[in-house]
Amino acid sequence: MNTATIVQKLWNYCNVLRDDGMSYGDYVEQLTYLLFLKMADERTRAPYNQPSPVPAEYGWAVLLRKDGDALFDHYRHTLTMLGYERGLLGLIFAKSQNKFQDPAKLRRLVVDLIDKEQWVSMSADVKGDAYEGLLEKNAQDTKSGAGQYFTPRALIAAIVEVMAPQPGETVSDPACGTGGFLLAAHDQVVQQHPHLTKEQRRQLKEETFKGWELVQATARLCAMNLLLHGIGSQDFEPIVVGDALAADPGERFDLILTNPPFGKKSSTTIVGEEGRASRERDSVERNDFWTTTSNKQLNFVQHVKTLLKQQGRAAVVVPDNVLFEGGAGETIRRKLLAECDVHTLLRLPTGLFYAQGVKANVLFFDKKPASETPWTKQLWIYDLRTNQHFTLKTAPLQRADLDEFVACYHPANRHERRPTWSPEIPTGRWRAYDYAELIARDKASLDLFWLKDDSFSDADKLPAPELIAAEIVDDLEAALEQFRLIAAGVDDDTLLS
Repeated sequence: MNTATIVQKLWNYCNVLRDDGMSYGDYVEQLTYLLFLKMADERTRAPYNQPSPVPAEYGWAVLLRKDGDALFDHYRHTLTMLGYERGLLGLIFAKSQNKFQDPAKLRRLVVDLIDKEQWVSMSADVKGDAYEGLLEKNAQDTKSGAGQYFTPRALIAAIVEVMAPQPGETVSDPACGTGGFLLAAHDQVVQQHPHLTKEQRRQLKEETFKGWELVQATARLCAMNLLLHGIGSQDFEPIVVGDALAADPGERFDLILTNPPFGKKSSTTIVGEEGRASRERDSVERNDFWTTTSNKQLNFVQHVKTLLKQQGRAAVVVPDNVLFEGGAGETIRRKLLAECDVHTLLRLPTGLFYAQGVKANVLFFDKKPASETPWTKQLWIYDLRTNQHFTLKTAPLQRADLDEFVACYHPANRHERRPTWSPEIPTGRWRAYDYAELIARDKASLDLFWLKDDSFSDADKLPAPELIAAEIVDDLEAALEQFRLIAAGVDDDTLLS
């Protein structure tokens, strides 16, 4: 059965449950529990013949035999008891609850939809893509708020392609959401290296990927997403539930790919190497950080630097304020430019993210050993924002929209890059700035533009009215978010003075 058919069957049933008041998110969550139980049962049979991590009394066969109130009671008890287990089982079922209102609808999902398919033997592409389809539909439901955990897959695909993960390299996402970056990295390795050895495939499944996720429910979806794509096992739990910024985990990775959460400043002030705050408000001391700030995005940049191995590579989605904010922001940029090779910046258009008002960029840098001279020589910038117009529904970003960026990035050899901009070609989107130019700018700002906005001079080049309206909303939301950050900063300064 192909992906489209599976997704259609799953969503047809979701529409039935929505009439009972079950949300998209609840549906995906309940589906996660039942799919795990069914696949664990399938693996006990030939040709797998594996012991089930699920205690027999809570297994699929018992659930299948029950009906009516007995099914309801048993299902609820199963979720509770499995939530006490360790490993992947505990991660999937922790704090799980029965969200069904009607035993007959639960019975129908168990018997008619899930039991009739052989999920383990189904290709990882089909079942994994089907689950991804559910997660994306859930992200599109603005009322659920799930969109904040979902990075556009076209953007992820382009980032992973230029980062080019290799067999044997470790990959981490300290804000992994539903696992988009980790899955894309996995797929990239498999597709580009079709003749992996048995040991390399084992490493890819059980030793390569590590994610952190703050929200338990999202971590559950991520773990299931990875499992359906062939990542993780009962013995290898690739997701840690907790605040990634709370401490240095001690682990180091070859690649960091992440889109940390946007939004207001954290209530936690993380105190960096320059000293403790005189008055603390839920502060965390981290000697591996360059400076003290309560700005989550700036702290994530510092955290990513820590997580990288020497010569490790990072791609981090950051909001505009990380590029120009003074104080801690300036300190971090100057340190990053000096101690890492900050080689590429992709300026993203508005209309890509489910959180409105996000003006974002992707910052690419490599971690380097100590040096007396700055590691950054040139920062290459690709402007995908000026004169580009996207919306989530009517004009979503496609992978093809990033083809020129990928070609300009020149992942095969970054030292052979060629600019598309010149004084003679002022519309080129790709150009480089030397370290001396960057460091001499006010606050070492990386907020750089050079393209002319066509709409200012040619009314015929204005986008469609609905795109203009969407961009106005995004601009207003972005402005409000900046004011919130400023206000929060004033509060922090008052508390810490």
